[in-house]
Amino acid sequence: QVQPVESGGGWVQVGGSLRLSCTASGRTASTDAMGWFRQAPGKDREFVAAVSWSGSTTYYSDSVKGRFTISRDNAKNTAYLQMNSLKPEDTAVYYCIEHPSFRAIIASDFEDLTAGYWGQGTQVTVSS
Repeated sequence: QVQPVESGGGWVQVGGSLRLSCTASGRTASTDAMGWFRQAPGKDREFVAAVSWSGSTTYYSDSVKGRFTISRDNAKNTAYLQMNSLKPEDTAVYYCIEHPSFRAIIASDFEDLTAGYWGQGTQVTVSS
């Protein structure tokens, strides 16, 4: 397995919660940062949240700050995105990425992000 694998997406009503998981590729000696992006129909992929290798540093887009929480458990090679107070505009396919550079993830440097490993995506639908 090289790609990370996302899970936990689904359908939820406005104001509800979901927790996404991203199980990393398990490459040896990996010290990658991990992040979440999302892409709604007809829109560009956008940054959501990122967490450093140690888990000590996190960063969020303004649109999710205060509602979403990113974390990781390195013993399980897994990152999580806890999403609370969901809104219809959160509806999108959510993608996980492993990348050596935390800065590249938060900068949404897509040219640089080709050096990382993207998951296949998981659909989140928020219904009013």
